[in-house]
Amino acid sequence: MKIGIIGCGYVFDLYMSTIYNHESIEIAGVYDINPERAKKVSDFYGLKHYPDQDSILSDASITIIANFTSIESHYEVNKAILLAGKHVYCEKPFVTDMAQARELFALAESLGLRISCAPSNALSSTSQTMWKAVHDGAVGDVRMVYAEFDNQPVYLMNPETWRSRSGTPWPYLHEYESGCTWEHVGYHLAWMCAIFGPVRSVTAFSKATLPDKTDLPMNPPDTPDFSVACLDFECGVVGRITCSIAAPFDHQMRIIGNRGIVQANTYRDYECPVYLERFGKLALDMRRIRLVRTNSLLQWLFGIGGTKIPLIRTPPPGSKALKKPGRSPKALLKSFWSGQLGVQDKAIGLAELADAIDTNRPHFPSHEFTLHLTELTLAIQGAGPNGSAHPLSCRFEPVDLPERSRAAAPNYLDYAGHLLRERLWRRFRELLRKGPAPATDRL
Repeated sequence: MKIGIIGCGYVFDLYMSTIYNHESIEIAGVYDINPERAKKVSDFYGLKHYPDQDSILSDASITIIANFTSIESHYEVNKAILLAGKHVYCEKPFVTDMAQARELFALAESLGLRISCAPSNALSSTSQTMWKAVHDGAVGDVRMVYAEFDNQPVYLMNPETWRSRSGTPWPYLHEYESGCTWEHVGYHLAWMCAIFGPVRSVTAFSKATLPDKTDLPMNPPDTPDFSVACLDFECGVVGRITCSIAAPFDHQMRIIGNRGIVQANTYRDYECPVYLERFGKLALDMRRIRLVRTNSLLQWLFGIGGTKIPLIRTPPPGSKALKKPGRSPKALLKSFWSGQLGVQDKAIGLAELADAIDTNRPHFPSHEFTLHLTELTLAIQGAGPNGSAHPLSCRFEPVDLPERSRAAAPNYLDYAGHLLRERLWRRFRELLRKGPAPATDRL
């Protein structure tokens, strides 16, 4: 299926890093409001570039247009795509106003068109594995979900020097002006809502904590660079998300049940290892000991942190097989560094939309799902330093774990049994309670 792309900025290169892994989509061409930028990326990747927006919108060979423009342009570009009779794939956040969001979805449905929106990490192997572990009851009944998006004190890391593969500067000032919540909270909201369904209400706090992060004037000058939100899911689960660009890297995803915890240390790596820990007396007791807390070998010995469980790996939507990595030295080195830094397959969302259109099935995320995440995102950033509680005005029907993930995965409850170390610890504690046998008993 042919797609067009409007917007050739920094995020464009992130999509291009994996888009050729998806055999079901083909790039017809690109357009950017800056002709020099469009020509630069088209030369770099060998793509056609359109001279104006009308040209790409009127290309009859294109079925989907991806909108990678800046946030403030999303509404107008999305509307133009729909009015041209094309399906929309939009970078996050969808728009910055709920009335505009509702208008666009109503327009799409009246025209028989689809809208899909980033992020796509709920489709990752990591998220699907955590979802299946919850589905299998491996942590018991889920009670809490914690998610972190501390994304480094980026203002100390020379962001003005960062460049994409094709040489586009990272728009750090625009990121500051938009705020890390608008830009990033969706990464965690997506997998949390996919697994646990709609949120009943959100209570949030947001504030600008880094007035000195740049010497350049910002508009607005006080966009929050920190937020924390507590989510009350309809299913009874409670969630908490923190976003900042002040604290060191922490992207943890943790699902806590009444019998255990399943966790991964970042959403950003779509094949990040997942660990399952079944709560036991030994690990819970040992956590209190400083020597254990500061020694990874002792943590492993006592079962703290759990067991790494096999990831669900399935062909992406529209593909028949997983792409096999190359075996050349260069490919192996690339694979090594990809494993260390993690790979976001942002293009999987485009492949999912294309396959859903091609097979005439519902796509993920649905219109209602994206509308719900948009409302949550705006409510969290907009909470302000006085905080606010926001009952959600829109909802979606809970999503089922994809059948391909069910079929490809083991029953993760099998990985949650009591380990030998736990049985030995119980026996040791029993001996301590009983004390040594009387001397007469030993004769």
